[in-house]
Amino acid sequence: MPALRLLLLLAALCPPVPGRRPQRDAPGKIAVVGGGIGGAAVAYFLRQKFGRSVRLEVLEKAAVGGRLATLEVEGAGYEAGGSVLHPLNLHMKHFVKELGLSVAPAHGSLVGIYNGEEFVFEESSWYIVNLLKLLWHYGLNPLRMYMWVEDVLDKFMRIYRYQTHDYAFSSNELLLHALGGNDFTRMLNQTIDEAMQKAGFSHKFINEVVCPAMRVNYGQGVNINGFVGAVSLAGVESGLWSVKGGNKLVCTGLIYASKAEVIPGTVLSIEPKIRPRPAGDPAKLYQVTYNTTSGLTGDTYDIVVIAAPLSRKMANITFKNFDPPVPEFPNPYHQTVTTFVHGRLNASFFGYRDPSAFHFGAIFTTENPKLFINSVGVVSPVEDAGGAGKLPLRSAVWKVFSKEVLTKEQLNSLFSSYNSVKVKKWLAYPHYSPPEKCPPVILHDNIYYLNGIERAASAMEMSAIAAKNAALLAYHRWYGNTDRIDQEDLHEKLKTEL
Repeated sequence: MPALRLLLLLAALCPPVPGRRPQRDAPGKIAVVGGGIGGAAVAYFLRQKFGRSVRLEVLEKAAVGGRLATLEVEGAGYEAGGSVLHPLNLHMKHFVKELGLSVAPAHGSLVGIYNGEEFVFEESSWYIVNLLKLLWHYGLNPLRMYMWVEDVLDKFMRIYRYQTHDYAFSSNELLLHALGGNDFTRMLNQTIDEAMQKAGFSHKFINEVVCPAMRVNYGQGVNINGFVGAVSLAGVESGLWSVKGGNKLVCTGLIYASKAEVIPGTVLSIEPKIRPRPAGDPAKLYQVTYNTTSGLTGDTYDIVVIAAPLSRKMANITFKNFDPPVPEFPNPYHQTVTTFVHGRLNASFFGYRDPSAFHFGAIFTTENPKLFINSVGVVSPVEDAGGAGKLPLRSAVWKVFSKEVLTKEQLNSLFSSYNSVKVKKWLAYPHYSPPEKCPPVILHDNIYYLNGIERAASAMEMSAIAAKNAALLAYHRWYGNTDRIDQEDLHEKLKTEL
């Protein structure tokens, strides 16, 4: 007994280890609203952090995959939403490897840049010819652009190191600032046009090379913010890839791996509830009400993660009885129309009298009010790992991006003949209008919002990064690990830990 008393005395005298807090119980149930890439990834990361005991439910109003969707054209599937991934998209690469999926490299085809009257640039199959053409037209601007984008990417890659070490950020601005400091913050507050002009790029280069890249990737011109502009320019580099069978397979695979239950339903409202417990403080929960085919129903959750854009046209969720109230985010999303046409492109539409001399498999456009398309390009089915861009003059499947649904007259002028047409209207990404203000990540004590990061840049990998950040943030805030949230000078701090 004296030995026991001595141990108790020592325990009382010894100060607690700094940073260690009494472990609270794990959350019982977590809801994820939305089964797109963000929702699927956050379910996967939440399971990794919180362990096997937590019940995970994914509430999805339509099909798992969200904006990663395929459209069927004559029995074959084609990517209608997010189509290509960058070689440095490390989360997406990890998912594909972890899920045992196959990669399909993006096969390049000859590109032409059309201004509505003529081609301002025509790519050759000879590398040296393209190099000379670029130098002749734009001087050193293309090389300087490559270096400018590489600098942005280099800073952006820091996020993987931070997340590997379990660091999280309570706002999108703090996350971006931790990567690129004031440079990244500044990029959100100016257009890509302003950012590149200040960096010394020519008007001609911005209008004829940068603008077409913005139009094909985001359906908008050079008035989008500088950060999403840099992401868009990274998307014209080589080494791009997609998932064989469709990028949406990543979503279904991640949800399966997370052992989450998918509940088909449209979330209508979220309301805080306090439930008394036999011992200890009362439990703070959230009542989530959703509509299913069987009618109105709902459940209570410890944590809610919203992985769908909060806007009236998308995830129109009412936040009831919150004090202070959850703000509305009047950030409009930009409509883009994807049209798949199985047919023969009309070379004379682009000023080519001899169709046999027309060898382009992709045509990007500059800003011109007369043009009714943003881009047009040959695509191959998601089941087929190769072949995109081959033999464009034979009857091929072309993917056309436009702001509005194409009329029959427009289709007849763009194609000399066609067999079938499939149309998909999307609210695909935000309508960018700098200066940008990202919505918060934390909407309430245990409600987290992923899609605010889209105000900086909308991309599959950005959603995966936001998903991991939200999962880490939810975990650290649940257990009080404040030393892993919003740490400054992480880049230098982690350097010294090597």
